[in-house]
Amino acid sequence: MKTGYLIDMDGVIYRENQLIPGVTDFIQALIAKGAPFLFLTNNSAPTPEDLAVRLRHLGITGLSSRHFYTSAMNTADFLSETDPGCTVFVIGEGGLLAALHERKIASDSIQPRYVVVGEGTTTMDRLTKAHECIEKGARLLATNPDNWCPVSSNKTRPGAGATAAFLEASSGRPAYYLGKPNGYMFHRARRKLADLTLGTPQQVVMIGDTMETDIRGAFEAGLQSYLVLSGSTKFEDIADYVYQPTRVLRSVAELTEEIITGTPADPLQDLVSNGNGFRFSKAGLRHQTDIFAFHKPRPRPAMTK
Repeated sequence: MKTGYLIDMDGVIYRENQLIPGVTDFIQALIAKGAPFLFLTNNSAPTPEDLAVRLRHLGITGLSSRHFYTSAMNTADFLSETDPGCTVFVIGEGGLLAALHERKIASDSIQPRYVVVGEGTTTMDRLTKAHECIEKGARLLATNPDNWCPVSSNKTRPGAGATAAFLEASSGRPAYYLGKPNGYMFHRARRKLADLTLGTPQQVVMIGDTMETDIRGAFEAGLQSYLVLSGSTKFEDIADYVYQPTRVLRSVAELTEEIITGTPADPLQDLVSNGNGFRFSKAGLRHQTDIFAFHKPRPRPAMTK
């Protein structure tokens, strides 16, 4: 059976600019066996070329831009498919700007049809401008729902979801969140995977480290999912979720022999202990699409003198 793989990056491939042990052999096995694979990331800041260079610096060769699909690319695909000819006001970095430009989606700071929010630093001036555009009728779109993302064992960075939440609160208008776990991200990723292989794989597996985005998105898209404990999810937390991964692994290294031989590993060997992955605990919802975040933005209070 031809299996295609959608692979998250941070927490699955690397952490803090360090490759997770066994990743190089895993990727080389995929390449050697001709297994179709695509790296799937919610980070909208880098371009696919940036990601290929980053992995090359970390010691992984044989990859090109075609092996990557980001939430920025997904956003550009969404807009070009659902509203061709639209214009946007963007809060985001190079990867998002490049993806929109490639799809010939023009920037407009006067009366855009959409305010598009991605990763990256911003200013109060740009937030104010985005707020004004929304008040004039622009729709609010976020590349992904991440409020924050871990970058080390004791440090995080703000995500696109946090910026979009700011604009939701200030404007009283709801945002639409693309990226994982949105089914459109998985739909387009499967199409891209099929294009890479000139045919549809018989089975597609999502490999990720986050229950709320990787595993939930795969479950809702009807895909198999492998949760690795080399990232942000602890083994003891898995049972808290209604949806469950197909398999739980310490890391992608446990799949290398399986890919080479074509023989599935003994499921009993998938996980016995908690592993030694990244562990970070932070209070507050990580994703705008977490179950408790399903609500209509509160109407803005009346402005009084």
